[in-house]
Amino acid sequence: MSEKKRCVIVGGADIGDYARVKQYLRADDAIVFCDSGLKHMEALGVKPALIVGDFDSHCNPHLDVETIVLPCEKDDTDTVFAVKTMVQRGYDDFLLIGVIGARLDHTLGNVSILLYLDSLGKRAEIVDDYSEMQIVSKDEVSIEDKYPFFSLLNITGCARGITIRDAKYPLDGAEITCEYQYGVSNEVLPGKTAKISVRDGKLLLIKICRQ
Repeated sequence: MSEKKRCVIVGGADIGDYARVKQYLRADDAIVFCDSGLKHMEALGVKPALIVGDFDSHCNPHLDVETIVLPCEKDDTDTVFAVKTMVQRGYDDFLLIGVIGARLDHTLGNVSILLYLDSLGKRAEIVDDYSEMQIVSKDEVSIEDKYPFFSLLNITGCARGITIRDAKYPLDGAEITCEYQYGVSNEVLPGKTAKISVRDGKLLLIKICRQ
């Protein structure tokens, strides 16, 4: 079975370790740069398939590339608009980079894109300098022991029937609430592959890639 075509959304948050992030890119990715995400284009060494932005934080480069110029006042951020556009164009697999940074409001808004894509049945992952992030909902998720730590966070208000196997801190039919996030800094048992599932609700899984 062939892999689903993938879209990479590049935001304007800082990327400190380009070599690490570039390891996740594939030759056939459709790369979408969102406004100040254009500052990463040279370091990433990729060409855009689409540029989206209101260009309030980066000048329009006027490249020979499809460019959607957005108004500054709008409901969707440039990143959200880019994601919705690529969903409409039939993409099923999304990688977001340059979306976790110093602006907590933008960071949380970008994390919520994972929930949006999950609700559409799309595969989505955020990668930053330290971690990989994804949503755990209907399908069981596996975590290899190459990750020093992983955390499960409730960001939707309801997550029940949580099961974690082959980890230092296992769970069986548990509940994690937004008010008590006790699923932080778990560890996969050496030589094992941890399994995570949730019966009701969704969880944000953050796999820490470096200590």
